[in-house]
Amino acid sequence: MKRTLYVLLLPFISLQAFAHLGSISGTVIDQTTNLPLRGVTVQLSGLGKGTVTNELGQYRFADLVAAPYKIEISHIGFKALTISVTVTDDQTTAVTTFMNRAPIELSEIVVSSRQAHDQQLISSLDIRMRPITNSQEILRMVPGLFIGQHAGGGKAEQIFLRGFDIDHGTDIRLTVDGMPVNMVSHAHGQGYADLHFVIPELIERVDFKKGPYNAEKGNFTTAGWADFRTRTALDRSFVKLETGQFNSYRAVAGLDLLGHGPKGRDAHQSAYLASEYSYSDSYFDHPQHFKRLNIVGKYHGHLSENTNLTLTGSTFWSKWNHSGQIPDRAVASGLAGFFGSVDPTEGGETSRTNVNAELVTVTPKNYTIKNQVFYSNYQFELYSNFTFFREDSINGDQIRQKEYRNLLGYNGSISRTDFVGKIRLTSTAGLQYRQDFTHHTELSHTKNRVETLDRRQFGNIDELNAGAYVDELFEFSDHFSLNAGVRLDYFRNQYADLIPPTPVTRRADAALISPKLNLYYTANPRLQLYLNTGKGFHSNDTRVVVPQNGRDILPAAYGSDLGVIFKPFPTLLINAASWYLWLQQEFVYVGDEGVVEPSGRSRRYGIDVSIRYQLTRNLYADLDLNTAKPRAIGVESGPTGRAQNYLPLAPTFTSTGGVTLQNVGRWSGSLRYRYMRNRPANEDNSIIAQSYFVTDLQVNYTRSRYQFGLSIQNLLNTRWKETQFATESRLRGETAPVDEIHFTPGTPFFARLNWTLFW
Repeated sequence: MKRTLYVLLLPFISLQAFAHLGSISGTVIDQTTNLPLRGVTVQLSGLGKGTVTNELGQYRFADLVAAPYKIEISHIGFKALTISVTVTDDQTTAVTTFMNRAPIELSEIVVSSRQAHDQQLISSLDIRMRPITNSQEILRMVPGLFIGQHAGGGKAEQIFLRGFDIDHGTDIRLTVDGMPVNMVSHAHGQGYADLHFVIPELIERVDFKKGPYNAEKGNFTTAGWADFRTRTALDRSFVKLETGQFNSYRAVAGLDLLGHGPKGRDAHQSAYLASEYSYSDSYFDHPQHFKRLNIVGKYHGHLSENTNLTLTGSTFWSKWNHSGQIPDRAVASGLAGFFGSVDPTEGGETSRTNVNAELVTVTPKNYTIKNQVFYSNYQFELYSNFTFFREDSINGDQIRQKEYRNLLGYNGSISRTDFVGKIRLTSTAGLQYRQDFTHHTELSHTKNRVETLDRRQFGNIDELNAGAYVDELFEFSDHFSLNAGVRLDYFRNQYADLIPPTPVTRRADAALISPKLNLYYTANPRLQLYLNTGKGFHSNDTRVVVPQNGRDILPAAYGSDLGVIFKPFPTLLINAASWYLWLQQEFVYVGDEGVVEPSGRSRRYGIDVSIRYQLTRNLYADLDLNTAKPRAIGVESGPTGRAQNYLPLAPTFTSTGGVTLQNVGRWSGSLRYRYMRNRPANEDNSIIAQSYFVTDLQVNYTRSRYQFGLSIQNLLNTRWKETQFATESRLRGETAPVDEIHFTPGTPFFARLNWTLFW
């Protein structure tokens, strides 16, 4: 009888004991900006319990017995802290912790099992150690990513990553504060991604991942994705003036609108206004007269204790001349110098105005709800001449690509972290919507940028992409976690052809399901193994989709990464991965027509290695090595017997690296190199794009109120070709076209001085 009574009362006894447990609710704040810090690692010493702060800088430990505890708090670029907290029965102990910024110490970085799928140790290290000095450096923050400018400073860069010549963005998804950068069905090419509307000094961090492994990321996520996050608040107001060779000038200013420094700032809101103006004639024989203007305003406020709102508005304008690509034979014959031009009338003008609103709420039941709406108004006009006089021996082959675009969209998600038994489960579901409307998207044959000879394409595009995804992160223990996700994408494409006397409108649609599965094993705070697998895709241009009635227009990409994050000793961090990627369809850029066309299947595989090493307290070294073997599949040999399966311009080996000096008295700086090996320029490897090795130098002298800086691109004054193409062209007077390398020369020795005033 007594035994039966005990069994009946046991649940009530257990509930009574459980009711006396307490909890800790904490918030971590940046001492400099007085704003919450997300992604901070928080651990209960000696108990094996850990977590990371959410979007509002919050964390929570529940079901704790009444006792004193020690909490270890760490974040890259901040001084690690250990605080003491006492938990009492039936009470939630509230803790607010301020973290101070500090020099990077690799010994303090822990390879954590918590949210391993989102861990970006390399990115966080690089953004802290290597300040971005110009807009091109923004993209180079992704290890292994190379860029090339081939049409003046105002055109989006050509991108190379993981054995891809991505052109201007076909196979990498780029966003800024969650707002898309890639332009679908663009006048110049699919996925065109122009990041020049971002002011480099406002970059706070770069979140990235290579491969199609994240369920949240949709279109263009094949080689990978990168999300550039701008500062929520300025540390302090500043003005920066810069001058350099080739008649180059730049001015940047950022004004903290709601207080000067953390003591004068309202803890619940911040706002700033920033602007940038650049001018340069550049190093070409024909001056570029390059001009760019950026204006950005940002507000961040807490509508309540658990809800914040971020509003960003920006506008950007740029105009330039450019010298175009030069055939090797023109330089060899003396027709043009290495920095000269065949058609000096090329150039362009572009602008983009953005509005971006982000609302984040953490509910009492620990649901994180994110809502984002964005809008962009975009204009683009570019004059190019790839083939000179091949098609028109009298007027030349210059073309104009032009469009007016309105882009609007929505990103929304809801997520929650909970425990199912001993399993820590983070569930996320999201909806995404994007619609692009272009007006008078044009490809025309022109002369001297003033005369239109004939229109080849002229129409309006309406492209809609709606997506939904579910993502589950299972943390089975401190050692093993699994991430599984799936997304559904739907596209509706419409093209109104305005060239016929009676405009013709046609439509097509398609859908695609993309599953993801990722495994992580953290052996200890120094070693983590991971296997990423997933399916991604890149969409086709609407002008390709509609003629095919929507068939085979969402080519899939299947990828896998087997990698390791390793700290063999406290001051050395290594991230290495062996990867494979299979694509259902490639893209070929047709220069004389200015469009993209689909071709066959391809596969790529290679090895990525990133190494970060702290040599001394103030001296750091980094090295990235990236190999790739890209090949087309199912391609027969040519008439000469040579293999025709090479992917033109795809990199096969790249490397970047350097040393960085931090806080040696008032001095800091870096010496860096980048190297790209010879690579095929055409399908049978009979034309070679030449390798290059370029070094850059940055030196800064900093006091509390001002900073002087010296930046030198191409320190050794190497003569190199930044972009190269195998193009068939005909010069004036030639009887037949010639197929050979056409190139844009790389920057020679280019020194700039800058001075920054803080207050």
